[in-house]
Amino acid sequence: MLLKSGGIEDHVHLLLKIHPTFAIAATIQLLKANSSKWINEQKRLKTKFQWQLGYGAFSVSQSMANEVKAYIAGQREHHRKWTFRDEYVEMLEKHEIVFDPRYVFEQEIVG
Repeated sequence: MLLKSGGIEDHVHLLLKIHPTFAIAATIQLLKANSSKWINEQKRLKTKFQWQLGYGAFSVSQSMANEVKAYIAGQREHHRKWTFRDEYVEMLEKHEIVFDPRYVFEQEIVG
């Protein structure tokens, strides 16, 4: 169940409530596949839309849901202060998630 969505040009945030038996990877795969299909069927973009390969998923307690909703709603203002890339790397470091910075974000190749 989608509780809140929002984002800006370079990323999207979704607050989802999923059944505990649903794998996060399978949920994201379905979300990306169906949304890409729908976006491309609309034919509003000059090029074919596709998601980057990766994603980030974080669990949130029910007691923090309203705070997360407010955060998602304020993305444009929030990212006037700092980039999504900087915020995401800081979040990974804060939660001691081991990562290789070379692979956190794909480089867009325009040809």
